[in-house]
Amino acid sequence: MDTEKTLIEKVNNWIINSVTLKLVIITILMALLLMPVSMIISIIKEREQLKNQAIEEVSSKWAVSQQVNGPVLTIPLIYEHEKEGKLSTSTRHIHILPEQMKIAGEIKPERLRRGIYEIVVYESNLSISGNFYLNLKPEKANLKEIKFDEAFLTIGISDMRGIKNQIKILWEKETLDVKPGSKLSELIYSGVTVDVPNLERDQGQNIKFEFFLDLQGSQNLSFIPVGSITDVQIKSNWESPSFNGNFLPDSRTLNSDGFSASWSILQLNRNFPQSWFDDDLSAEKMEASSFGVDLLLPMDDYQKSMRSAKYAIMTIALTFLIFFLVEILNKMKIHPFQYALVGLALCLFYILQVSISEHSNFNFAYGISTFGIITMVTLYALSFFRKRRLIVLLISSLIGIYGFLFVILQLTDYALLMGSIGLTLILGATMYFTRNINWYRLKIED
Repeated sequence: MDTEKTLIEKVNNWIINSVTLKLVIITILMALLLMPVSMIISIIKEREQLKNQAIEEVSSKWAVSQQVNGPVLTIPLIYEHEKEGKLSTSTRHIHILPEQMKIAGEIKPERLRRGIYEIVVYESNLSISGNFYLNLKPEKANLKEIKFDEAFLTIGISDMRGIKNQIKILWEKETLDVKPGSKLSELIYSGVTVDVPNLERDQGQNIKFEFFLDLQGSQNLSFIPVGSITDVQIKSNWESPSFNGNFLPDSRTLNSDGFSASWSILQLNRNFPQSWFDDDLSAEKMEASSFGVDLLLPMDDYQKSMRSAKYAIMTIALTFLIFFLVEILNKMKIHPFQYALVGLALCLFYILQVSISEHSNFNFAYGISTFGIITMVTLYALSFFRKRRLIVLLISSLIGIYGFLFVILQLTDYALLMGSIGLTLILGATMYFTRNINWYRLKIED
């Protein structure tokens, strides 16, 4: 009986004092804490999805991102064919793009709110002018007639709900009205059409056009470079634009008052011609040459929160390492349940961060969350650390960990470099402070 009791006491003492077992338990705890971390990441994704839904809902009522395409001049051609003694006719269309194309405009952004989410919309005033050079060279074989009287212009506007005022086209010295809808639905799905008069007399001449377009949209405004030379000048009081598409501005200025940008694009810079017949050109090929500007809000806080949550295992591991080394080097015992509570507090940091950032900015949320969690962990550790120098060490280490993580989040381009250097230094410091420990004879004692 005494032998059995002695064996039980030995096992119990081994469980209590074994460093190896404590390391195994800590490792299992870190693995288990990945479950709440994954749940937190799911919550961040869900909140980001809710924000995107809010943006889509507001945009659908205001107007979505706008793309301006054209004008494209279209002229029908009638061909006559004889087959088996019978005459038949067919219609082909020649499409002509402007020689010169100039767009000058201003974007006036506005912030709208949907619940706690902020959405950027805008109103734009565009002046569009240029000229067509009418020099038709159609296939003459079997050509019966050129239907100049049925020629028309097509101007592509991706979301017609954004048109704020009537569009009047100044065609040479005539003012023309526009009709809703596009006759070139396979090329320009959405837009307006203008019937062009007296085109036959302008053969071999430059025909000038001009019109004004007042558009509202959301987040993005883009253009298709349809001119042989396309010049675009855009200005706005928005401070954080992102120039995108197939062409970047030739010149730009950006300051606290907003931005201005200008593009000059040649027909040689794009992959479609100045004129073509019928379906020889696809909409995808035209849209591949689009360019424009996004009106961005400052970096999405959800993206930063997601990035910080991905470092959760590093934060937990480094904090547990501090507790474990304090336990070993100072001959004290910290129960696995206490490790678990500290780990859950570290997980709570990410929920605090994302919830506060929805009502403020990321940096403020990060600071408040860091202060709250460090305070909570420190006050809890007072009950078993009992020494002032250990509490100072804990506070300094936690500030260092969260400060290190904050720097990584800010330096996006150098995150990998900073992370690898930081972890190397941490590992080196750990090896230095534990170099004299005899792990085979080590026991955790009161």
